[in-house]
Amino acid sequence: MNGINTLQRNGPPERTRFELDGRSVALDRRIHAARGDLADLSLAGVLFSAHYARAVPLTCVAAGTAVTSAPTPTAEAVSELLRGETFHALDVMTDWAWGFCGHDGYVGYIRRDALDVAETPSHRIIVESAPLFSAADIKSPIADYWPGGALFSGEVQGGFVACAEGYIHVRHAEPIDTRPDDWVCVAERYLGQPYVWGGRGHRGIDCSGLVQAALGQAGISAPRDTDLQCEGIGMPIDGDAALQRGDLIFFPGHVGIMTDAKTLLHANAHWMAVVKEPLADVVARLADAHAQPIIARRRISA
Repeated sequence: MNGINTLQRNGPPERTRFELDGRSVALDRRIHAARGDLADLSLAGVLFSAHYARAVPLTCVAAGTAVTSAPTPTAEAVSELLRGETFHALDVMTDWAWGFCGHDGYVGYIRRDALDVAETPSHRIIVESAPLFSAADIKSPIADYWPGGALFSGEVQGGFVACAEGYIHVRHAEPIDTRPDDWVCVAERYLGQPYVWGGRGHRGIDCSGLVQAALGQAGISAPRDTDLQCEGIGMPIDGDAALQRGDLIFFPGHVGIMTDAKTLLHANAHWMAVVKEPLADVVARLADAHAQPIIARRRISA
């Protein structure tokens, strides 16, 4: 891949002088890039490591690729990067890169062939799955399908946005600085998509991925995992307050989005899909396993 080899060091490594004041602190390794042999240079003042590396931004050029817990195809997928999103590489190996995702800081490994030099996107996919045409013609062969939220750099030419890989129809994309008025409408585009652990919309999505993807396309940053979302986004809702569209409901290890006062939209392993169903049904289903099925309710600020 052009540009990735620039990560290989030529000559002696750059030396950076720093002081660690006090004991090394314990960090959340999901969102702080540190492993036994290497850490992000930005952590040098708070965490001791044998080696540090300066992150190099790269762009995901695959329609979607798993972020895994280890550099092997059989490792657990902890998240997913979509086309056009940034990955900050700290260590590039023959087949894998280790680092963190640009949109949420989530740490993991990504296949090296899914990454290329940094790109500045101009457009975003706004449908669940957009065909990438090989020519500016809806009858032309389809080269790929890009998922909702995927980013790319292109120029409008008639009814298409032309990019390096092909043509996206203008009905399927919007300028990156355009934001939807209702972020729940974005989440509803994923109805029927399969539930996939670690997914963020490329052929599948999980509960926290649904929340993060929909909010992100509306310009609202959200952490990756449910516990981080419960702590880091929105404001608590009083227990006796009526629920409304856009409220987040947190369960043990799970999260969903209210589409109205009584209906929950969520990606879940019970139905193995993104569905809408009465919140009361979800609570009843969890009641046998959890004395308190709902652990938090939070409202996204306007």
